[in-house]
Amino acid sequence: MPFYINGFNSSGVSEFLLNCFVSSPSWQLWLSLPLSLLFILAMGANAVLLITIRLESALHQPMYYLLSLLSLLDIVLCLTVIPKVLVIFWFDLRSISFFACFLQMYIMNSFLGMESCTFMVMAYDRYVAICHPLRYPSIITDQFVVKAAIFVLARNALITMSVPILSARLHYCGRNVIENCICANMSVSRLSCDDVTVNRLLQFAGGWTLLGSDLILIFLSYTLILRAVLKIKAEGAVAKALSTCGSHFILILFFSTILLVFVLTHVAKKKVSPDVPILLNVLHHVIPAALNPIVYGVRTQEIKHGIKKLLKKVW
Repeated sequence: MPFYINGFNSSGVSEFLLNCFVSSPSWQLWLSLPLSLLFILAMGANAVLLITIRLESALHQPMYYLLSLLSLLDIVLCLTVIPKVLVIFWFDLRSISFFACFLQMYIMNSFLGMESCTFMVMAYDRYVAICHPLRYPSIITDQFVVKAAIFVLARNALITMSVPILSARLHYCGRNVIENCICANMSVSRLSCDDVTVNRLLQFAGGWTLLGSDLILIFLSYTLILRAVLKIKAEGAVAKALSTCGSHFILILFFSTILLVFVLTHVAKKKVSPDVPILLNVLHHVIPAALNPIVYGVRTQEIKHGIKKLLKKVW
Protein backbone atom coordinates (compact mmCIF):
# COMPACT_ATOMS: atom_id res chain seq x y z
CA MET A 1 0.00 0.00 0.00
CA PRO A 2 1.34 3.45 -0.79
CA PHE A 3 1.95 5.86 2.03
CA TYR A 4 1.96 9.66 1.96
CA ILE A 5 4.56 12.31 2.66
CA ASN A 6 3.26 15.85 3.07
CA GLY A 7 0.11 14.83 1.21
CA PHE A 8 1.97 13.31 -1.75
CA ASN A 9 1.76 9.65 -2.74
CA SER A 10 5.25 8.24 -2.47
CA SER A 11 4.29 4.55 -2.78
CA GLY A 12 7.14 3.37 -0.59
CA VAL A 13 9.79 5.40 -2.45
CA SER A 14 11.51 7.73 0.00
CA GLU A 15 14.36 8.70 -2.32
CA PHE A 16 15.52 8.51 -5.92
CA LEU A 17 18.92 7.76 -7.43
CA LEU A 18 20.16 10.03 -10.22
CA ASN A 19 22.04 7.96 -12.79
CA CYS A 20 23.90 10.38 -15.08
CA PHE A 21 25.09 9.38 -18.53
CA VAL A 22 24.17 5.70 -18.51
CA SER A 23 25.59 5.12 -22.01
CA SER A 24 28.70 7.27 -21.51
CA PRO A 25 29.82 7.15 -17.83
CA SER A 26 33.26 8.51 -18.78
CA TRP A 27 31.62 11.87 -19.56
CA GLN A 28 31.37 12.58 -15.84
CA LEU A 29 35.14 12.74 -15.46
CA TRP A 30 35.94 15.18 -18.26
CA LEU A 31 32.78 17.26 -17.71
CA SER A 32 33.39 17.92 -14.02
CA LEU A 33 36.14 20.55 -14.49
CA PRO A 34 34.51 22.71 -17.23
CA LEU A 35 31.15 22.47 -15.44
CA SER A 36 32.78 23.61 -12.19
CA LEU A 37 34.44 26.55 -13.94
CA LEU A 38 31.17 27.52 -15.64
CA PHE A 39 29.37 27.36 -12.29
CA ILE A 40 31.99 29.56 -10.57
CA LEU A 41 31.87 31.98 -13.50
CA ALA A 42 28.07 32.15 -13.41
CA MET A 43 27.95 32.76 -9.66
CA GLY A 44 30.79 35.29 -9.67
CA ALA A 45 29.72 37.25 -12.76
CA ASN A 46 26.10 37.53 -11.65
CA ALA A 47 27.14 38.54 -8.13
CA VAL A 48 29.42 41.28 -9.52
CA LEU A 49 26.65 42.50 -11.81
CA LEU A 50 24.09 42.63 -8.97
CA ILE A 51 26.51 44.47 -6.65
CA THR A 52 27.46 46.92 -9.41
CA ILE A 53 23.83 47.76 -10.20
CA ARG A 54 23.09 48.10 -6.48
CA LEU A 55 26.00 50.46 -5.74
CA GLU A 56 26.14 52.50 -8.97
CA SER A 57 23.41 55.16 -8.89
CA ALA A 58 23.65 55.69 -12.67
CA LEU A 59 22.37 52.12 -13.10
CA HIS A 60 19.24 52.67 -11.01
CA GLN A 61 17.05 52.51 -14.10
CA PRO A 62 14.24 50.13 -15.16
CA MET A 63 16.37 48.34 -17.78
CA TYR A 64 19.03 47.47 -15.22
CA TYR A 65 16.44 46.44 -12.63
CA LEU A 66 15.14 43.91 -15.18
CA LEU A 67 18.71 42.74 -15.75
CA SER A 68 19.05 42.28 -11.97
CA LEU A 69 15.93 40.12 -11.97
CA LEU A 70 17.42 38.00 -14.74
CA SER A 71 20.65 37.59 -12.74
CA LEU A 72 18.74 36.50 -9.64
CA LEU A 73 16.82 33.90 -11.67
CA ASP A 74 20.09 32.63 -13.17
CA ILE A 75 21.65 32.26 -9.71
CA VAL A 76 18.69 30.30 -8.35
CA LEU A 77 18.58 27.98 -11.38
CA CYS A 78 22.32 27.32 -11.15
CA LEU A 79 22.19 26.60 -7.41
CA THR A 80 19.22 24.28 -7.88
CA VAL A 81 20.90 22.08 -10.49
CA ILE A 82 24.69 22.35 -10.77
CA PRO A 83 25.89 21.64 -7.18
CA LYS A 84 23.97 18.35 -7.10
CA VAL A 85 25.34 17.36 -10.52
CA LEU A 86 28.90 18.11 -9.36
CA VAL A 87 28.40 16.09 -6.17
CA ILE A 88 27.35 13.14 -8.35
CA PHE A 89 30.39 13.59 -10.61
CA TRP A 90 32.90 13.93 -7.77
CA PHE A 91 31.59 11.73 -4.95
CA ASP A 92 29.00 9.48 -6.67
CA LEU A 93 26.37 10.70 -4.16
CA ARG A 94 23.42 9.98 -6.43
CA SER A 95 20.57 9.86 -3.93
CA ILE A 96 18.02 12.65 -3.68
CA SER A 97 15.05 12.64 -1.33
CA PHE A 98 11.49 12.35 -2.62
CA PHE A 99 10.65 15.91 -1.53
CA ALA A 100 13.93 17.43 -2.80
CA CYS A 101 13.46 15.82 -6.20
CA PHE A 102 10.03 17.33 -6.78
CA LEU A 103 11.13 20.67 -5.32
CA GLN A 104 13.98 20.73 -7.84
CA MET A 105 11.51 19.86 -10.61
CA TYR A 106 9.24 22.72 -9.59
CA ILE A 107 12.06 25.29 -9.38
CA MET A 108 13.48 24.26 -12.77
CA ASN A 109 10.09 24.47 -14.51
CA SER A 110 8.97 27.71 -12.88
CA PHE A 111 12.29 29.60 -13.07
CA LEU A 112 12.88 28.61 -16.70
CA GLY A 113 9.49 30.16 -17.47
CA MET A 114 10.40 33.21 -15.38
CA GLU A 115 13.59 33.71 -17.42
CA SER A 116 11.65 33.46 -20.66
CA CYS A 117 9.04 35.94 -19.37
CA THR A 118 11.79 38.33 -18.23
CA PHE A 119 13.29 38.29 -21.72
CA MET A 120 9.84 39.14 -23.06
CA VAL A 121 9.51 42.13 -20.70
CA MET A 122 13.03 43.27 -21.65
CA ALA A 123 12.07 43.06 -25.32
CA TYR A 124 9.07 45.28 -24.62
CA ASP A 125 11.38 47.71 -22.80
CA ARG A 126 13.62 47.93 -25.89
CA TYR A 127 10.56 48.27 -28.16
CA VAL A 128 9.29 51.29 -26.20
CA ALA A 129 12.81 52.80 -25.99
CA ILE A 130 13.31 52.68 -29.77
CA CYS A 131 9.80 52.97 -31.23
CA HIS A 132 8.38 55.45 -28.68
CA PRO A 133 11.42 57.19 -27.13
CA LEU A 134 9.52 60.28 -25.99
CA ARG A 135 6.99 58.17 -24.10
CA TYR A 136 9.61 55.84 -22.60
CA PRO A 137 10.04 57.69 -19.25
CA SER A 138 6.28 57.71 -18.66
CA ILE A 139 5.72 54.04 -19.67
CA ILE A 140 8.81 52.19 -18.36
CA THR A 141 8.86 53.42 -14.77
CA ASP A 142 9.97 51.85 -11.49
CA GLN A 143 6.32 51.02 -10.85
CA PHE A 144 6.17 49.23 -14.22
CA VAL A 145 9.20 47.13 -13.24
CA VAL A 146 7.59 46.15 -9.92
CA LYS A 147 4.35 45.12 -11.67
CA ALA A 148 6.30 43.25 -14.36
CA ALA A 149 8.35 41.38 -11.71
CA ILE A 150 5.17 40.38 -9.85
CA PHE A 151 3.64 39.16 -13.13
CA VAL A 152 6.79 37.19 -14.03
CA LEU A 153 6.93 35.49 -10.63
CA ALA A 154 3.19 34.88 -10.17
CA ARG A 155 2.45 33.61 -13.69
CA ASN A 156 5.17 30.99 -13.72
CA ALA A 157 5.00 30.02 -10.04
CA LEU A 158 1.28 29.24 -10.31
CA ILE A 159 1.02 27.71 -13.80
CA THR A 160 3.96 25.30 -13.36
CA MET A 161 2.87 24.12 -9.91
CA SER A 162 0.61 21.37 -11.29
CA VAL A 163 3.47 19.47 -12.98
CA PRO A 164 5.44 18.41 -9.85
CA ILE A 165 2.22 17.94 -7.85
CA LEU A 166 0.80 15.47 -10.40
CA SER A 167 4.15 13.67 -10.69
CA ALA A 168 4.50 13.41 -6.91
CA ARG A 169 1.03 11.87 -6.60
CA LEU A 170 1.83 9.04 -9.01
CA HIS A 171 2.19 5.49 -7.72
CA TYR A 172 5.87 4.49 -7.77
CA CYS A 173 6.26 0.70 -7.62
CA GLY A 174 9.73 0.45 -6.14
CA ARG A 175 11.79 1.58 -9.15
CA ASN A 176 13.70 4.67 -8.09
CA VAL A 177 16.65 5.04 -10.51
CA ILE A 178 16.22 8.19 -12.61
CA GLU A 179 18.25 8.01 -15.82
CA ASN A 180 19.11 11.68 -15.70
CA CYS A 181 21.33 14.10 -13.77
CA ILE A 182 18.31 16.11 -12.64
CA CYS A 183 14.71 15.46 -11.65
CA ALA A 184 13.15 16.24 -15.03
CA ASN A 185 9.41 15.60 -15.07
CA MET A 186 9.28 12.80 -17.64
CA SER A 187 12.46 11.13 -16.38
CA VAL A 188 10.82 10.80 -12.97
CA SER A 189 7.23 10.04 -13.97
CA ARG A 190 8.22 7.20 -16.30
CA LEU A 191 9.25 5.26 -13.16
CA SER A 192 5.59 5.21 -12.13
CA CYS A 193 3.22 2.28 -12.62
CA ASP A 194 0.40 4.69 -13.48
CA ASP A 195 -0.58 6.13 -16.84
CA VAL A 196 1.46 9.31 -17.34
CA THR A 197 -0.35 10.59 -20.44
CA VAL A 198 -1.80 13.53 -18.50
CA ASN A 199 1.67 14.41 -17.21
CA ARG A 200 3.11 14.36 -20.73
CA LEU A 201 0.31 16.49 -22.14
CA LEU A 202 0.52 18.96 -19.25
CA GLN A 203 4.29 19.29 -19.61
CA PHE A 204 4.00 19.79 -23.36
CA ALA A 205 1.05 22.19 -23.24
CA GLY A 206 2.39 24.20 -20.30
CA GLY A 207 5.90 24.46 -21.70
CA TRP A 208 4.89 25.53 -25.17
CA THR A 209 2.16 27.85 -23.92
CA LEU A 210 4.55 29.73 -21.63
CA LEU A 211 7.78 29.65 -23.64
CA GLY A 212 6.02 29.72 -27.02
CA SER A 213 3.94 32.81 -26.22
CA ASP A 214 6.99 34.60 -24.82
CA LEU A 215 9.09 33.84 -27.92
CA ILE A 216 6.27 35.00 -30.23
CA LEU A 217 6.00 38.32 -28.36
CA ILE A 218 9.81 38.71 -28.35
CA PHE A 219 9.89 38.08 -32.11
CA LEU A 220 7.06 40.58 -32.63
CA SER A 221 8.89 43.23 -30.54
CA TYR A 222 12.08 42.87 -32.55
CA THR A 223 10.17 42.89 -35.85
CA LEU A 224 8.61 46.23 -34.88
CA ILE A 225 12.01 47.50 -33.66
CA LEU A 226 13.69 46.55 -36.95
CA ARG A 227 10.91 48.19 -38.96
CA ALA A 228 11.22 51.41 -36.92
CA VAL A 229 15.03 51.42 -37.15
CA LEU A 230 15.01 51.05 -40.95
CA LYS A 231 12.90 54.22 -41.19
CA ILE A 232 15.47 56.31 -39.33
CA LYS A 233 17.25 58.70 -41.71
CA ALA A 234 19.79 60.33 -39.38
CA GLU A 235 23.42 59.28 -39.87
CA GLY A 236 24.59 56.74 -37.31
CA ALA A 237 21.15 56.50 -35.72
CA VAL A 238 20.53 52.98 -37.00
CA ALA A 239 23.76 51.62 -35.48
CA LYS A 240 23.08 53.39 -32.19
CA ALA A 241 19.50 52.09 -32.03
CA LEU A 242 20.55 48.51 -32.79
CA SER A 243 23.39 48.63 -30.25
CA THR A 244 20.92 49.47 -27.46
CA CYS A 245 19.17 46.12 -27.91
CA GLY A 246 22.07 44.07 -29.30
CA SER A 247 23.07 42.63 -25.93
CA HIS A 248 19.53 41.59 -25.15
CA PHE A 249 19.13 39.93 -28.57
CA ILE A 250 22.38 37.98 -28.09
CA LEU A 251 21.14 36.68 -24.72
CA ILE A 252 17.86 35.55 -26.26
CA LEU A 253 19.82 33.68 -28.94
CA PHE A 254 21.86 31.88 -26.24
CA PHE A 255 18.71 31.00 -24.33
CA SER A 256 16.59 29.86 -27.28
CA THR A 257 19.35 28.09 -29.26
CA ILE A 258 20.29 25.68 -26.46
CA LEU A 259 16.59 25.11 -25.76
CA LEU A 260 15.92 24.44 -29.46
CA VAL A 261 18.81 21.98 -29.77
CA PHE A 262 17.59 20.22 -26.60
CA VAL A 263 14.08 19.86 -28.09
CA LEU A 264 15.43 18.64 -31.45
CA THR A 265 17.58 15.97 -29.82
CA HIS A 266 14.52 14.72 -27.95
CA VAL A 267 12.58 14.56 -31.22
CA ALA A 268 15.42 12.66 -32.90
CA LYS A 269 16.30 10.60 -29.82
CA LYS A 270 16.61 7.37 -31.86
CA LYS A 271 19.43 8.92 -33.88
CA VAL A 272 21.47 10.37 -31.01
CA SER A 273 22.81 9.01 -27.75
CA PRO A 274 20.28 9.27 -24.89
CA ASP A 275 22.98 11.06 -22.91
CA VAL A 276 23.07 14.04 -25.31
CA PRO A 277 19.69 15.52 -24.21
CA ILE A 278 20.75 15.02 -20.58
CA LEU A 279 24.01 16.92 -21.19
CA LEU A 280 22.19 19.73 -23.01
CA ASN A 281 19.65 19.99 -20.20
CA VAL A 282 22.42 20.40 -17.63
CA LEU A 283 24.32 22.93 -19.77
CA HIS A 284 21.15 24.95 -20.35
CA HIS A 285 21.08 25.70 -16.62
CA VAL A 286 24.62 27.08 -16.51
CA ILE A 287 25.81 28.41 -19.91
CA PRO A 288 23.21 31.21 -20.28
CA ALA A 289 23.71 32.09 -16.60
CA ALA A 290 27.47 32.43 -17.17
CA LEU A 291 27.17 34.38 -20.43
CA ASN A 292 24.33 36.79 -19.58
CA PRO A 293 26.28 39.12 -17.24
CA ILE A 294 29.42 38.90 -19.40
CA VAL A 295 27.60 39.96 -22.57
CA TYR A 296 25.96 42.90 -20.82
CA GLY A 297 29.20 43.81 -19.07
CA VAL A 298 31.16 43.85 -22.33
CA ARG A 299 28.57 45.61 -24.49
CA THR A 300 27.11 48.16 -22.03
CA GLN A 301 29.33 51.13 -21.27
CA GLU A 302 27.45 52.07 -18.08
CA ILE A 303 27.94 48.60 -16.61
CA LYS A 304 31.62 48.50 -17.65
CA HIS A 305 32.15 51.86 -15.96
CA GLY A 306 30.32 50.69 -12.83
CA ILE A 307 32.39 47.49 -12.61
CA LYS A 308 35.64 49.48 -12.98
CA LYS A 309 34.56 51.77 -10.14
CA LEU A 310 33.67 48.74 -8.00
CA LEU A 311 37.05 47.11 -8.66
CA LYS A 312 38.87 50.35 -7.74
CA LYS A 313 37.02 50.43 -4.41
CA VAL A 314 37.90 46.79 -3.71
CA TRP A 315 41.57 47.10 -4.63
